[in-house]
Amino acid sequence: MREVKCVEGSASVGESGQLELERRYVAGAYARLDELRRLSEDELRRVRTTQFGGGHQARSERDAFATHYEDRLAQLNAVDERLVFGRLDTGNGERHYVGRLGLATEDHRRLVLDWRAREAAAFYQATAATPMEVVRRRHLIMDGREVTALEDDVLHADAVPENEVVHGEGALIAALNSERTGRMTDIVATIQAEQDRIIRAPLSGVRVVQGGPGTGKTAVALHRAAFLLYEHRERLAKSGVLIVGPSSSFLWYIERVLPALGETGVVMSSLADLYPGVHGAVETDPWVTRWKSGLHMVDVVARAVADRQKVPQRSQWLTVDGHRIKLSRSLVRRARERARATGKPHNEARETFVKVVIKELAQNLGQELNEKAGSTMDRSYLKEDLRQSREVRVALNLLWLPLTPQQLVSQLFAKEHYLRSAAPELDDAQVARLLRPADAPLTVADVPLLDEAAELLGDFESAGIKVRGDRSLEERKAQESAQKALEAMAEGFEDIGAQGVVTVEQLTAFNAEAPHRMTAAEAASSDRTWAYGHVVVDEAQELSAMQWRVLMRRCPLKSFTAVGDIAQAGSAGASRTWGEALEPFVGDRFTVAELTVNYRTPQPIADAAARVARDAGLSVSDPTAVRDGEPPAVVEVASDAEAVAAVVARVGDELERLSGGLVGVVCPGRRIGAVGTALDRAFPGQVAAGMRSLDRRIMLLTPWDAKGLEFDSVVVVEPGEICSDPAGGAGNLYVAMTRPTQRLHLVAAHGIPRGLGTEPGESAPDA
Repeated sequence: MREVKCVEGSASVGESGQLELERRYVAGAYARLDELRRLSEDELRRVRTTQFGGGHQARSERDAFATHYEDRLAQLNAVDERLVFGRLDTGNGERHYVGRLGLATEDHRRLVLDWRAREAAAFYQATAATPMEVVRRRHLIMDGREVTALEDDVLHADAVPENEVVHGEGALIAALNSERTGRMTDIVATIQAEQDRIIRAPLSGVRVVQGGPGTGKTAVALHRAAFLLYEHRERLAKSGVLIVGPSSSFLWYIERVLPALGETGVVMSSLADLYPGVHGAVETDPWVTRWKSGLHMVDVVARAVADRQKVPQRSQWLTVDGHRIKLSRSLVRRARERARATGKPHNEARETFVKVVIKELAQNLGQELNEKAGSTMDRSYLKEDLRQSREVRVALNLLWLPLTPQQLVSQLFAKEHYLRSAAPELDDAQVARLLRPADAPLTVADVPLLDEAAELLGDFESAGIKVRGDRSLEERKAQESAQKALEAMAEGFEDIGAQGVVTVEQLTAFNAEAPHRMTAAEAASSDRTWAYGHVVVDEAQELSAMQWRVLMRRCPLKSFTAVGDIAQAGSAGASRTWGEALEPFVGDRFTVAELTVNYRTPQPIADAAARVARDAGLSVSDPTAVRDGEPPAVVEVASDAEAVAAVVARVGDELERLSGGLVGVVCPGRRIGAVGTALDRAFPGQVAAGMRSLDRRIMLLTPWDAKGLEFDSVVVVEPGEICSDPAGGAGNLYVAMTRPTQRLHLVAAHGIPRGLGTEPGESAPDA
């Protein structure tokens, strides 16, 4: 075992003994972890090789057991890094080790206390003023599976011998100074008291966590999700937890945190992916985003659906088997009123519409035929003839066509008459801005409209189109194949006296492929109507009213954790206050907790970012930074070419200063191409566009994609251009400037915003 020092300089004999004591205990915890892994692997192997029978139920039971052991193995494998990170010594002589997962020996003696357990709260909340029966809190600093250092917080000095106390640099500061890897890591070992109180808050209600950059909002949100899944396991395991972030880059950045905390069953979605099967493209026109974001769109979509339930301009004549029948406007109007009166969604109400029309047409045609024939014969067969008539089907579809949400929204913005009817308040210029080709991609702002349309349209299959018939056709083909197989084997069955033992139905069921048994998370992610038990919204300040409406529909119990900083809002449809965002849905029934300490950004950088935001009229919080550092370096040049060269130079300098950390280059979207090309040429194989590669040290992002992320150093390109962009403005620049943990550079050829500039006659600062 390599020698590790507890503190700077030589460790005392007492400290060395304490370190060795903790290493032995942690080694025992890892031995138990490995044993539990082997047991789970053996059980999984046994389940997979055991014959459970050939029926669907037996296969389903086997899959359920296999899924249980697979989930358990995933949980045990995810917590290998820093399994144990703390120890609590109480006044009555008890000692509890705190870690990522609860572990016990075979005879149920507790080895490690799960960090989410109520008894573990003291590890985060105990202070000298309120010790919570704790006399010492010990932090175990880990490198892989090995304890490398210790640090003690003594809360009752008389209860702990001085020669057993270890003083270190501080677990929190050590974690903050570590280099970034391109993935967010958990803070379970260094959660602070104000964060822990939010994490352990009750499940019910809407809880807003407001905090400036670097205050740990995202970490608090993810740890709260893990805590709630632990504390309310039975309820949330069935309904699930949804985590919503601003972008796919952000979700990729955080996706390993919850598994590292022992949780693998959550559903994650970006704002672009809230509607299953659709990924919304970026909306380029801020005015269009704002217009689609307001709650007036509820009425717009409702009118768009109503417009697809038509009454013809005039009555029309249809030909059915050589007979002429009149489809009158009054009949269509009566049928539409009857269908709407059912209160069912559009596609489901269509069935009533069709029934009413077909019934009256059949009555009229039957009466006419009987009058001509001078008879009173039963002509009920006419209903089916009318249903099968091509002219009747075409006429009914034109009057009340089944629609998918994608069809409705795409056609709403592709056909001017539909748009003008659904939104009569629009003028000609606004209509022109909204219109687009029918095959144009759906945007992020369209996603809530799809969800609203889905509520009003209902199930497409319920309209009785081809989908249902396709399934029955497949079933008939399977039965025909089974019948032919039995006929081919009939002679062999007769020879052994087994004729009639196997039926067509049994053989069809045996050959049918068993349905995939989805986990709750898989089922939830593919089901738009799934009701989650809790929803966590990160960067919640970006949500529009329509996006909030979607999420409120996803969680009928209104159990939310929303974290964000209202000053960082960059979306054109974002609200200006938390009240403005939430009151339309929950009134004043929400609470706001504020995080007040900036753990990420050095104080000089935080001050500069706040100055820029305030000069632009934003109201920003002013959290206290725990670290000092270098002020931002502002580089003003004369041309675009010089700006690109300056970016390359600054990135090169940072790569030399950082032994292995990450450099983020935040750039306006239209300059990504030129900057990316220059960086690729200067640093081949080291540049990634977006947060998608752990082996790249340079991440090139737009201000929107940088939200929620952090880097060791950041180079902001053309801050004035970012600040003046109507799609995000000063809020996006504020976000970009607060991403670094060490140093910030701003490179500009087209001027710099107020707050960064110098007084007349002074030169721009440069580092």
